[in-house]
Amino acid sequence: MTTDVYAPPALLGRLADAPDDLPAPPSQRDCNRFLRTDRMLLGRQGIFTGSGDVLGYELYFRSPHPAPLHVDHWTAEQQNAATAHVLHTTFAGPGVSSVAGDRRIFVNFTRSYLVNDLSIPYLPEQLVVEIVESVVADDAVMAGVRRLRDRGFRIAIDDFIGLASQRRLLPYADYVKIDVRDLDVEGQPLIDLARSHGAQVVAECVESESMLDECQSLGFDLYQGFALEVTTVLDRTAVVPSRRCG
Repeated sequence: MTTDVYAPPALLGRLADAPDDLPAPPSQRDCNRFLRTDRMLLGRQGIFTGSGDVLGYELYFRSPHPAPLHVDHWTAEQQNAATAHVLHTTFAGPGVSSVAGDRRIFVNFTRSYLVNDLSIPYLPEQLVVEIVESVVADDAVMAGVRRLRDRGFRIAIDDFIGLASQRRLLPYADYVKIDVRDLDVEGQPLIDLARSHGAQVVAECVESESMLDECQSLGFDLYQGFALEVTTVLDRTAVVPSRRCG
């Protein structure tokens, strides 16, 4: 990992060099094309306190092309490339303050970043490492999480549903995110488990005022979703050097 200067990994251009006639399922070929973009776009959605203040923003990969495949069906390399695009677009050019001000920046990280295969910009005071639900917390991942915590980074667990792998991460988590649509099945015990090691619990996918009221009554600490802010798209093409993501 880097210690002070962020250098986007070479994978930003790896998929771009591959011919379109690779022997891959059509959906994966379409996804590779979707990831090939010279536009430096970001999706941004706020994470709010109970009093309505912005704690931070989650940043997402965005492309001028429609997504052909849900992110859960992307290959590991495609997911890595999307994260690299978000980091490059956010931190490689000037004007990071125009992206998030001095608020915290939540970015989804894949296994490759956690086990030290790919670099993370050293901005622990602002960058929150959000561990996606597809990451299995094996010994290598746990060692990586401990390294990140030792370097001052905050850790978030995404889409917490109480899996054994996710529970293993709880002692290191500053934030635990729960999709409120899962509460019909899991309910209050899941929220209690999420905060059992002192993390702040974030209600994700809050899509209506009534849902927000319910989440507040359940004791969530932070809130994210369309009821509070629709995801906006930021275009940083003019200030960030182009590096193809796919």
